[in-house]
Amino acid sequence: MAHPIAVSLLLLGLSATPALAAEQDPQTGFIMAPGWETVRNNCIACHSASLVTQNSGSREHWLSLIRWMQGSQGLWAFDDSTEKTILDYLSSNYGPKEDARRPSLRADQLPENPYRKKQS
Repeated sequence: MAHPIAVSLLLLGLSATPALAAEQDPQTGFIMAPGWETVRNNCIACHSASLVTQNSGSREHWLSLIRWMQGSQGLWAFDDSTEKTILDYLSSNYGPKEDARRPSLRADQLPENPYRKKQS
């Protein structure tokens, strides 16, 4: 029989898990944290929220995406405060993930490229 204290701690931990999980906006899936409304109001005007929630990256990564959207996709310019709020939210809630991608394969692990010219 399991130790009663261990069982109690396990049950306490299991019951506390949902309370510790970040609350999400049911319409967008955005984590409801400071700045989420600003992101919602500016991002999903042009694309789905899942383009945000399925991605992750550093503050620099998110800034580069914003600059790309402003340069080529018609995204409007943000005032400094709005841009800071968006970058704070994205980098805090959708920051870089460790081990999210597998390491690149070595050249000897790749299949033969049928389009590569063979050297004679």
